[in-house]
Amino acid sequence: MTTDSEDRTARRGARAPAPAFIMVTVGLDVLALGLIIPVLPRLVVDFLGGDTEQGAEILGLFGTVWALMQFLAGPVLGSLSDRVGRRPVILLSNVGLGLDYVLMALAPNLSWLFVGRIISGITGASITTSFAYIADVTPAEGRPKAYGMLGAAFGIGFIVGPAIGGLLGNFDPRLPFWCAAGFSLLNAAYGWFVLPESLPRDRRAGFSWRRANPVGALALLRSRPGLLGLAGISFLFNLAHESLPAAFVLYATYRYHWDKGMIGLTLAGVGVCSAVVQGGLIGPIVGRLGAPRALVLGLVAGAVGFAIYGLAETGPLFWVGMPVMAFWGVAGAALQGIASTEVDPTEQGQLQGALQSVRGIAGLIGPGLYTLAFAYAIGAGADWHQPGLPYLIAALCLVAALGLAGATVRRRRAIEAT
Repeated sequence: MTTDSEDRTARRGARAPAPAFIMVTVGLDVLALGLIIPVLPRLVVDFLGGDTEQGAEILGLFGTVWALMQFLAGPVLGSLSDRVGRRPVILLSNVGLGLDYVLMALAPNLSWLFVGRIISGITGASITTSFAYIADVTPAEGRPKAYGMLGAAFGIGFIVGPAIGGLLGNFDPRLPFWCAAGFSLLNAAYGWFVLPESLPRDRRAGFSWRRANPVGALALLRSRPGLLGLAGISFLFNLAHESLPAAFVLYATYRYHWDKGMIGLTLAGVGVCSAVVQGGLIGPIVGRLGAPRALVLGLVAGAVGFAIYGLAETGPLFWVGMPVMAFWGVAGAALQGIASTEVDPTEQGQLQGALQSVRGIAGLIGPGLYTLAFAYAIGAGADWHQPGLPYLIAALCLVAALGLAGATVRRRRAIEAT
C-alpha cells in the first residue's frame, strides 16, 4: 500500500530523486536562516537597552535552549523519516519554520523571541533530513562529493541571505524575519509540488521510541566500531562551529565597529569562499587524498582559520582567514561520507538523528561557552583583553579533533589493507 504523497509523486510522473532536488531545498532553508543572522543579536541588545555584555549572555541562553530542542527532537525526526520518508519531514519542518519566523517578527519582547527560538529548534530538521536524503540517492563512493555540493548550497544561501538581511536590517531589524518566513513557506511549496521522495517503501524501517529518543539514538554510535570515533570528531567539529553564530556579530561589532551591512557582506564573502571550495574542490580533493586524509586536511585548515580570526586586530586581517576557513568544509563532507558507509540503508535517518544529537550536545555547551568567554574577555576585570578568545578556543577544539582523526585514518588504512 502506498501513501497519498507517493501516489501524487507517481502521477506527476517521473521525478526521480536526485541530489539536485535537495540542494534547492537546503539553499532556500539556509537563505532564510542567513537573513536573520545579522539582526537577531542586535534585536536582543535593543530589547536590553543597548547592553552588549548582557546581550551576549542572553544570546548564549538562546543558543543553548535551541540546541536542547535539537538534541531532543533530532533523533525523533530522523527515525520518523526512516519510517514515513524524507519528504513529509522536510515539508513539516519548513512550514513550522515559516510560521516561527512570523512569530519572531511580531515578538514584542525577549520572552516571545525566546519562545520563537524554542520552536525553531524543534522544527529545524530539514537540513538534518537532507543528509539522509543524499545517502538515499548517492552511491557510497560519491557521497563526500555530494555532501560537498550540499555544503555549496549552504554557501550560496549564506552569500545571499546575510547580505540581504544586513541591508534590510538597517531599515528595520524585524524586516529580515518577514523575508525569512516567506522563503521558508516558499520552500514548503517547492517541496510539495517538486521534491520527490527518496526513500522507497522497501527500505523503510519501523518507528521505535527506543531508537528515537536521544539516549537510544546515541546507542547506534556505540554499536559500530567506527562510529564512536567519528561521533567524537563530529562533536568537536560542531563545538568549534558554535563559536561562529554565538560570537561573530558581537565580536565584529565590538572589535571592528562594523554595522549590520558590513557584517552581512562579510558573511556573504564567507559564503562565496565556502561555495567555491565545497561546490568545485571537494570532489577532486577527496578523489585524490581519500576521505580520511581529506578529513585531516579540512581540520587543519579550520584550526588555522580560527586562529587567524581570533588574533586578527583589524577587519582586513579577519578577511585573510576566510579563504583558509573555507577548506574546513572538506572535513565536514568527508566526515559525513565516512559515517554514511558505516550503517545500513534502513538506518540512514537514525544515523543522522544520532549525529544531530551529537550536534545538539555541542550546541548545549557552545553558545554559553563562547558568549561567556567573549563577555569575560571584554570585561573590565579580564587579565587578558582578547576579544578573539572564542575563536582561539574553537581552534583548540579542532586540534583535539585532529587527534581523533589520526586514529580514524589509521583504522581506515588497516581496513583497506585487509
